[in-house]
Amino acid sequence: MAEMKKVGMADLKVCRAPDAVTTLGLGSCVGVALYDKTSKIAGLVHVMLPDSTQVRQNQNRAKFADTGIDYLIEQMVVAGANKRNLTAKIAGGAQMFAFSGNSDMLRVGERNVEAVKKKLRAIGIRILAEDTGLNFGRTVEFYPETGDFVIKSVGKPVRTI
Repeated sequence: MAEMKKVGMADLKVCRAPDAVTTLGLGSCVGVALYDKTSKIAGLVHVMLPDSTQVRQNQNRAKFADTGIDYLIEQMVVAGANKRNLTAKIAGGAQMFAFSGNSDMLRVGERNVEAVKKKLRAIGIRILAEDTGLNFGRTVEFYPETGDFVIKSVGKPVRTI
């Protein structure tokens, strides 16, 4: 039986087909799914904040875009993935509340998406698809068997990217 591995907030998991990974309720957080098509190994990190250098209590590497992606890659390589084969799909980064004014602190979703893209670009991992921004939460499931990233949002049709 295939297992669905649950990724909590500021958490990550690695799996191999036929298993899959999921994370619930991505609001301003970003779910970054990395995938090695050859070995059918995938990983998912639930990024809460863009930058670990801005936070004093930053021991949890999975919480931040800059350290979480590196940490996920390390775990995937241990599981047998080849770093050169990795591609990414990302979802989340919503603006969950309406604010007047454009304070940087309030644009967490947008800043998370920017940080994730910048990090992936810096290490040479291509983003194949994304479902980011807007103003609604998402639950995501990644299936390494097919490379499908399934996105579910309340009151919206299920999307597969």
